[in-house]
Amino acid sequence: MARFVLRRLLTAIPTLFLIITISFFLMRIAPGGPFNQEKGLNPAVIENLNRVYKLDRPLWEQYLNYLGNLAQGDLGPSYTRPEFTVAEMFASGLPISIQIGGMALVLALVIGSALGVMAALNQNRPLDYLVVATATAGSTIPSFVIAPLYQLIFALSFSLVPVAGWGGGAFVNKIGPVLTLMLPQLAVVARLMRGSMIEALRAHHIRTGRAMGLSAWSVVVKHALRSAVMPVISYAGPAAASLLTGSVIVETVFGIPGIGRYFVEAALARDYTVVMGTVVVLAIFTILFNLIVDLAYALVDPRVRHD
Repeated sequence: MARFVLRRLLTAIPTLFLIITISFFLMRIAPGGPFNQEKGLNPAVIENLNRVYKLDRPLWEQYLNYLGNLAQGDLGPSYTRPEFTVAEMFASGLPISIQIGGMALVLALVIGSALGVMAALNQNRPLDYLVVATATAGSTIPSFVIAPLYQLIFALSFSLVPVAGWGGGAFVNKIGPVLTLMLPQLAVVARLMRGSMIEALRAHHIRTGRAMGLSAWSVVVKHALRSAVMPVISYAGPAAASLLTGSVIVETVFGIPGIGRYFVEAALARDYTVVMGTVVVLAIFTILFNLIVDLAYALVDPRVRHD
């Protein structure tokens, strides 16, 4: 197991390097720069700023400087918020994104799996149709529609929750972002669990267990669920990386000071270091969660071995 983990981490290094390289040069290809966005800024001032932040150097030199700083854990300064470094911005924004994304992920996995199992056990019955219809609607309605509807109904019409804002992490301020993030993921998990559970219940060993007189609880929970949950585990890896590093739309609509909102503002302002920092964090999370998923396979299915 230890050799497997070490091998995966070593192979992740060139993957991360490739992601950083592609993202770096794609950002530089985009027209404009971090100091060209300010209207009426004196060209001499722009030139001085570019010199201070070494943006006047050749592109290959900027790239090597960035890699050197990144190897030392330095994500660089923010060009549009000079009073903060990228690390300081993430230190304040990432815990908020992780908090909201973690709650949304846990609720989506638990509720979605339960709905999928119930739908599979009641295949072609009203409950199954209801779950499938709800899951289809949840996966097709985008977040930028769900969020304003939530604000319109619960905040503006009934005044039950705040329209937006973090409010120091108050529970009522988390409800909207968590629900908006959770619903699409819940729909996908429910559909995955339903399909895999139906297939698992039709397996030969499940039929044999029923013929031998095993209880319905034992058949479903101890045997069918173990194999049915594998697709959900596979999906949970990239979903966790995406949710825990912040949702661009949700954090912007609800005014949440997470890194997803920073990413939007930085992309519009050509703040290279903040965008690159977000890409690096997302890539690291994706690699780590995919590794966790592979390790979880061995815990759920004893036939899986990592040597």
